[in-house]
Amino acid sequence: MEKSTFSLLPIKNDYVFKRIFSYEGNEDVLIDLLEAILKIKIRKIVLKNPEMISERESGKKFILDIKAELDDGTIVDIEMQTSDEKNIEERSTTYSGRMISEQLQAGDKYTKLNKVIFIVILNFEYYKRNSYYHIARPRFDEIEEEYFVDMGYVKQDEIATKYIEMHYIELPKYFKKNPAIKTKLDEWLWLFSGDEEKMEMVKRKNNKVKKAMNTLERISLDPKERQMYEDIKTEEFLQRVSENNIRKESEKIGFSKGHDAGRKEGEKIGFSKGQDVGRAEGEDIGKRKKEIEIAKKMLDKNIKIEEIMEITELTKEEIEKIKKQIN
Repeated sequence: MEKSTFSLLPIKNDYVFKRIFSYEGNEDVLIDLLEAILKIKIRKIVLKNPEMISERESGKKFILDIKAELDDGTIVDIEMQTSDEKNIEERSTTYSGRMISEQLQAGDKYTKLNKVIFIVILNFEYYKRNSYYHIARPRFDEIEEEYFVDMGYVKQDEIATKYIEMHYIELPKYFKKNPAIKTKLDEWLWLFSGDEEKMEMVKRKNNKVKKAMNTLERISLDPKERQMYEDIKTEEFLQRVSENNIRKESEKIGFSKGHDAGRKEGEKIGFSKGQDVGRAEGEDIGKRKKEIEIAKKMLDKNIKIEEIMEITELTKEEIEKIKKQIN
């Protein structure tokens, strides 16, 4: 058989990862991966967010995590993180909290709550721990002597709640260890290695891994899939550049420091010219002037109007008026 000359999309990309494991008919593939990670038996799974794009008021938002409900009611969220944005702790806390809060409506009993598990596969090293796989649950601190009461417990409770669980897998540490293919988890993790020999081995060992690879080939051949991959990659890059520019401009102008610059400007405008305005009004004037300055600098960098609206308190009409003035 002639070897294919087309290039496969990168399986460690967050979009490609979701397409493979949320592909219609690939529920068994996702089950096999989750069984390998969680070391449990899963009979059935229901995808809760198979869509890739959500329409929001501020525009399109890409949904690159996979949320699923297991047969016992457990809610699992799994995703691939390709670049270190220094927010894994905040991200996992936010996602876990959201999975908890979304379950209960007003008036529901807390006993209806189901366990939530957040899983993130990291394509970078993050935790200063001598392990590539970390499982975290809310635990009690060591008992301080002043709080000790001898209740006769031979074995004390260590876990504060069974309802929240977080799993972190760091791929670079796994590949550094270079383990043999002994477990189902090994079969899946070597799939993300890019090592053709190892990938062929795990395909022969595990039919679900083989099915995942077949799906990767299928979407890699699809022009629409490749275009979506490129669009999301570009959008993510522009978003990172935009956020970095916003942060730098805001810090330079003083916007992120409690509007100190705006306050000083307001005092100068409100008082140095002998105008009888209150301090609050002077601060408002200064704050608005600074927001206009921020908007001008952001427009110069071709940052979207919607993003400028989020950073400043200016309306779309005001920003468009400023844009006309500087053009």
